[in-house]
Amino acid sequence: MERMEWIAPCHFGLESVLKREIQDLGYEIAQVEDGRVTFYGGADAACRANVFLRTAERVLLKAGSFKAVTFDELFEKTKAIPWENYIPKNGKFWVAKASSVKSKLFSPSDIQSIMKKAMVDRLRSRYHVQWFQEDGASYPLRVFLMKDIVTIGIDTSGDSLHKRGYRPSAGKAPISETLAAALIMLTPWRKERILVDPFCGSGTFPIEAAMMAANIAPGMNRSFTAESWANLIDKKLWYEAIDEANDLIDDQIETDIQGYDIDGDVVRMARQNAENAGVDHLIHFQERPVSALSHPKKYGFIITNPPYGERLEEKEALPGLYREFGESFRKLDSWSAYMITSYEDAERYFGRKADKNRKIYNGMLKTYFYQFQGPKPPRQKK
Repeated sequence: MERMEWIAPCHFGLESVLKREIQDLGYEIAQVEDGRVTFYGGADAACRANVFLRTAERVLLKAGSFKAVTFDELFEKTKAIPWENYIPKNGKFWVAKASSVKSKLFSPSDIQSIMKKAMVDRLRSRYHVQWFQEDGASYPLRVFLMKDIVTIGIDTSGDSLHKRGYRPSAGKAPISETLAAALIMLTPWRKERILVDPFCGSGTFPIEAAMMAANIAPGMNRSFTAESWANLIDKKLWYEAIDEANDLIDDQIETDIQGYDIDGDVVRMARQNAENAGVDHLIHFQERPVSALSHPKKYGFIITNPPYGERLEEKEALPGLYREFGESFRKLDSWSAYMITSYEDAERYFGRKADKNRKIYNGMLKTYFYQFQGPKPPRQKK
C-alpha cells in the first residue's frame, strides 16, 4: 500500500499524548511540532486515525510543504504541487482555513484566494478545461504558515473530531471531547479505578472515561469527508476500520465512574449524552454540590473542569467554591485530583500546591492542568 504523509492537529501542549496514540495504532511518526503530529501510513491510516484517535482535532492528508516569503512564490510553489493526484476533475476544492505565525505572509484571506487560483491554474492545464463544475466530492484544504514554511493538508475529517455525535447540547463552558480525553490520558487512571467528576456539566469527562474503559472508538457514530474520496481511499477500508472498532468493544465491564453537578437540569442532560454514547450503564450521575463530595473507598481519582468565573458575579463566588472543593478532597483518603482551570488563584483556595502544573491552551484560553497526586495503591497479591 502506498505510503502517505498525514497530519493530525491537536491542542497545544498535548502533542505527546497524540503521538503515543498514533504509535499505538502502528504508524510511524514523521515529526512532532507545536499543535500537530505528522505520521506515515497508507490510505487505511485516514480511516483508522479518524475512527480511533481520541485526542486529534482532525486528520489531514499532507499535500506539500515549502518556503514562501512573497505571494508570487506562494502561487508558483502551490501550482507546482501535483493536485491532479489528489483532486478529480469534478472535485470541489477550496482553502477552508489558513493560519500564519511569525511569517511574512500573514493575511489569511489573501493566502486562501491566491492558493485557490494556483490550484485552478494547475488543474486547468492537466484536465484541459476552462471551468470546473465542482459538483463531486469535497477536498477542503487547511494551510499552516510557520516562520515562512507553508504546510498544506487536505482535510479528511470534515467536522472536527471532537464532535463524537453524543453531545448535541452542552452546558455552560463545556470542555471539548478531545481535550477531556487527552487530560484523562495524562493521568494514571485506568478502568478498574474509581473516577469522580464533581463539576461534570454535560458529562464529558465521565463519558470519555467510560468510552475508554469499554474500548469504544470515538469516531464510530459519525461520518467523515474522505468517505467520498473514491479516487484515493477504497470504500472497503472504511468498513474495515469500523469492523475493527466493533470487534474491540467490551461494554459489559464493571466500572465506578461518577459525575456530580449542583444543577439538576445539567445532570439530566449529562445522562442523555451518556445514553447517546452507549455508556449510560457505566456511569452514575447525581445532583450533588461539591461540598457533599465523598466516597467510601481509597485510591480514587477526581478529574474535573471546575468553573473559571467568566462574569464578574461568578468570579466573586470562586474563592468559596474552590475552598469547598479543597476541603472535600482532603476528606478523601489517598485520592488524587486533577483539574483544568484558568482561575489563577485555584491552588490558593484549594488549599494545596499542585504536585505538577501543566500549561494547556483550550482554544485561545490559557489554562492550567493541576495535578494533586495521592499515594499509589498497594499491589494486590496474585
